[in-house]
Amino acid sequence: MRYAFRLAELLGHTPDRRKRPGTIKAIVEYTGLDRHQVAALLKNEAKYIPIEALSRLCDYLIEHGYARPEELPGALFAVTPENFWEMIARRNRLEMCVGVRKPPDDDSPDTAWIVASDSVLAGEVLNGVSTLGGTVKASSKRAAGRELPHIEHLRQTLVWSPGTMSNEQVHERSQTVYDEFSEMNGDKAMICLGSVKSNPTVELVLANAFGCDPFVSQDNVEKASDRSCPFFLRYRDRDPHPPACSAGTQLSKKDKSDEPGLYYETADGTWAFAGGATASRDAALVFYIFRESLGRLEMVLSGFSGRATRLLARTLAHRAEDFWPPTFHENYLQVGAYLVKYEAQEDGEAETNSLDVLATDQMANATVIPLPTEAIARRLGKGHF
Repeated sequence: MRYAFRLAELLGHTPDRRKRPGTIKAIVEYTGLDRHQVAALLKNEAKYIPIEALSRLCDYLIEHGYARPEELPGALFAVTPENFWEMIARRNRLEMCVGVRKPPDDDSPDTAWIVASDSVLAGEVLNGVSTLGGTVKASSKRAAGRELPHIEHLRQTLVWSPGTMSNEQVHERSQTVYDEFSEMNGDKAMICLGSVKSNPTVELVLANAFGCDPFVSQDNVEKASDRSCPFFLRYRDRDPHPPACSAGTQLSKKDKSDEPGLYYETADGTWAFAGGATASRDAALVFYIFRESLGRLEMVLSGFSGRATRLLARTLAHRAEDFWPPTFHENYLQVGAYLVKYEAQEDGEAETNSLDVLATDQMANATVIPLPTEAIARRLGKGHF
C-alpha cells in the first residue's frame, strides 16, 4: 500500500499560479519550515517528512480552519489507487458531464436529448465505479476488514453540444460547469463523455492539461509536432467543426489529413492514424490527468463515432486493466492517454441492421495503444505547479 500526501488538497491549492498567491509564504512564516520543503510537500514530491514538521503543518491547518484536530494527521494522507476503477472510486465526489443536443429548429429545451451511445457509456462507468470493474468480492478478501473505496457524492451535469445553441452559449455553459468543478473543495473527479463534437467541456479538460487556449484551432501550426495535444480528431465533412486545440480538419500546414478519424503522435515525433468512422476500422480515446496531491482527477472517454463509443463501453467493462498504470507519472502528476483501434471481426463487416444502434454488447477486435511517454512529456510543464 502506498500513500499520497494531501496538503495541497486540504488547502485548496491549485496549479494555476494566478489563483494561489502567497500559499507557500504563509506556511513558511507560520511553521518556520524551509520554502523548498513546503513546495515539495504541496507537490507530493517529498520522500519523507519529520514528525516535527508534520506537527507544525497540523497546527497551521487547525489554526486556519482547514481541518479539525481529530482529523489530523490522518487527513493529510490518502491511499494511492492500484487500478483504473479504484482511481475513480477513491474520489469523494464524482461528476459526469454529458453533451445535450436538440433539433436546431426547435426553440424548446424540453426536446433536448442525450445520444444512445453516450448513455451506454455512462452506464458502464457507473457500473465500473460501483463494482470496481466486477472485482468487489476479490477486493473484499484483500481488504480484510478495510473499508472499500466508494463515491460519496455523485453528480451529473449537462452542457450544450456544439451547433445546438450559439457558440457563446455553448462555451459559457461548459465554462461554468468546469469552473464550478475546479472551485469545489475536496477530493473530486470529473468524467467527460464524448468528443469535442458533442461535449465542449472535453476541450476545457484537454486545454488545461496541455497548457493551451481552449476553442482555438491549431490547424495552421507549421508542423504536427507543434500541436499542443499529442492526439488529434480529424472531423468528418458532415460533423460540426467547432474550433478546438484537439480537433480540426488538418494536422498542420505541412501535414494534411484527409481521412476523418483519430491520429496520435509516436515516440519519434511522427503521427499515425488510429481509425475512423467505419465498421471495419473505428477508434476511441481514453485520457485522464490525475493530480494526486490535489485529489483531482479529470477524464475524457470518447469514441470517434457512436459505434466506437459503445465499443469503448464494452472495452472498459472487460479490459480496464489496459488503461493502467498511467502512461506518464512524475511525482504528483499522472497522465493516462490511450487510443483504442477497433477492427471488425470479419473483413467487410458493416452495420446493416437498424437495431445495431440498440446493441450494448457489440463485438470488435480492440487494440489499446498507450501514447508514448515522450509525446506526453514534450507537452507538459505548462501550468502544473
